[in-house]
Amino acid sequence: MEQNDKGVIIFNMNHVGEFLLQLTIILITAKLAGDLAMRLGQPAVLGQLLAGVLIGPAVAGLVEPSAIVEVFAQIGVLLLMFLAGLETDLRALNENRNTSIAVAVGGILFPLAGGYAGGLWLGMEQGHALFLGLLLSATSVSISVQTFRELGKLNIRESTTVLGAAIVDDILVVLGLTIVLGLLTAGEISLAWVIVKKVIFIVLAVIMVWKGIPFALRKFARLKGIETVLGIGIILCLLFSLAAEYFGVAGIIGAFAAGLAISRTEIKHQIEKKMEAVAYSFFVPVFLASIGLMVTFDGLAEQLLPLFLLSVLAIATKLIGSGLGARITGYNAKSSLAIGSGMVSRGEVALIIAALGLNSGLLPSELYTTIIMVIVITTVVAPPLLKWFLKDTVVPEPDD
Repeated sequence: MEQNDKGVIIFNMNHVGEFLLQLTIILITAKLAGDLAMRLGQPAVLGQLLAGVLIGPAVAGLVEPSAIVEVFAQIGVLLLMFLAGLETDLRALNENRNTSIAVAVGGILFPLAGGYAGGLWLGMEQGHALFLGLLLSATSVSISVQTFRELGKLNIRESTTVLGAAIVDDILVVLGLTIVLGLLTAGEISLAWVIVKKVIFIVLAVIMVWKGIPFALRKFARLKGIETVLGIGIILCLLFSLAAEYFGVAGIIGAFAAGLAISRTEIKHQIEKKMEAVAYSFFVPVFLASIGLMVTFDGLAEQLLPLFLLSVLAIATKLIGSGLGARITGYNAKSSLAIGSGMVSRGEVALIIAALGLNSGLLPSELYTTIIMVIVITTVVAPPLLKWFLKDTVVPEPDD
């Protein structure tokens, strides 16, 4: 994939063939690794994450991270969160809002303090150490969503709490990043405007979930054509994601909101069934494997101690902080740890923040590979932790 002198993207057929080969390798390896993980008693998502490590630069070098693989991966995570929204009970989400806020706040304060202390230990300046704390405060529940789903427990109270907490976490972390970037970089960032944009998105999302989307779907459902219902679902998923990004909220939150909106309509099950086939056969495996592709062992020999300590810090602070938030709002110890486990994965959200830190000079280049490894480790650890703490959890009977 290249650009001509007018900036128009053109495709070299040799590159297309190479990409198709890499895509085939990703899908075959992800499916086989997922099957092996399940035979070993682990969620398939764990095997698919490790498949990316195996075929990526860290081990075999069969597939390199690329812009076009990243595009497919981003579509995968959006569809994954869209399906999570489709299967989430909006009433239960509202009933758990106080717990979700407590889980999010605990899951930010502990990693923020731990990351700040870890940054100072590494010799970073105070402002840069604070950025590291914010990076470790991020949560991406896309991996946890897939794990809940594989375990057949996406509709339990713990899962609903994790999903709600992830929304609050995203908003608070972005606000924190805005403040830090405004103070430590030369860029002029208006905190007031950032807050206003988020409020506008929340208000619009609530209106669309409550009234707008159900009304629009009743009109669009009359359209004739092949797979019209599926097309409508994909369009709404992408539009909500685009709106979320525009208003400074993660695109996955927009995709989740789109799923919530459609979950209140009579065509929910039609879209869900068709979307599952598209997402889980193709896009989601690419997304999961793409995280493993980020792993590289270059320069890690000198960073083994920081890697170990930051990994333990990242896992423990999120597990304890979010778990404590759940505990003080009424959950028992095991459920609290399950919720904390669901918040451990940093995933693609932290990867984006790490790249931002590298580009802005807030994250030292010699530490960048280590941080990427820490993010991947937290993402790989989350599925087995969740399975362990949820193994005796009873799934409620559906209302209908």
